Amino acid sequence: MAETSPRQLLIPFAGRGSPSCRAALPTLRLPNLESLLSRLTLADTDTQDESTRSPPHERALAQALGIASPDGCIPWAALEARRLGIAAPGDTEGWGLVTLCNWQVGIDDVVLGDPASIEIDAGESAALLAAARPFFEEDGIALHASPVPGRWLARAGIFDGLATASIDRAVGYPVSQWSPLADAARPLRRLQNEMQMLLYTQRVNDERTARGVPPINSFWLAGTGALKKEAAEPATAPTVNDTLRIAALRDDGIGWAAAWQALDAGPLAALLADYTRGARDVSLTLCGDRASQRYTVQPRGLARWAKSLFERKQAATMLEAL
Repeated sequence: MAETSPRQLLIPFAGRGSPSCRAALPTLRLPNLESLLSRLTLADTDTQDESTRSPPHERALAQALGIASPDGCIPWAALEARRLGIAAPGDTEGWGLVTLCNWQVGIDDVVLGDPASIEIDAGESAALLAAARPFFEEDGIALHASPVPGRWLARAGIFDGLATASIDRAVGYPVSQWSPLADAARPLRRLQNEMQMLLYTQRVNDERTARGVPPINSFWLAGTGALKKEAAEPATAPTVNDTLRIAALRDDGIGWAAAWQALDAGPLAALLADYTRGARDVSLTLCGDRASQRYTVQPRGLARWAKSLFERKQAATMLEAL
């Protein structure tokens, strides 16, 4: 398993095209980010449209880990199962991440709520897993608990090659927009309907309603795919900093700007200090809705280095391009 490196930083939701976050862009004052970008060199760019199931930060992390997969098939579940020892080395069967969530039923649409806000604990997750397991097993799907309450690892051949949308794409949008439509997903859609009826009857949800937290009324499937071969993981992988995630998904422009200020004063200041002390393994990957950009240390002549200090990139302009 690759160790994460604080000198290799990956920031999801660094750019966000939702209205409030976009309006907050001109207010950002990020001196450490701008100083870093004036010293580092753009080494890699990945730009696609916002219809991709795998968002830029997931594509960038997969690339850093040496995983090459089609859109929507980055095998995060298989990778986690292997790291936890649930899947043996060489296991090439399909896996998927089953995340319990709250579907918000409106007049016109059913919207996926952020699973991070449902406040599920380990006891609730275990109780619901025990209730759900027989239903999944009827479809040949084996369920396993994970260290994260409300998130299960599922193993079945159906997940190999089945494209699914990341939760980070789907939160806040109509479920129909991002649900898998392939014929292979029909049994999963039926299973999802069965689970909605089952969850409605669970005591866990009665207790949750009594204490005023959202009911758990469905699940989201993502991270599907198989590890086809023994992946040679790099010695180090980037540290993923999710500070911006919650505010970005809620389109909380004020909160997103405040989170950016904290990032600039903390991890980015530390990264700049490492660079200033002479570290040459510094890298920064910034990801938005459409694109990711990876900046690294590369040799530059004295004239080019001096010029870069006077041509500091404006953070707002650069982040808008993501």
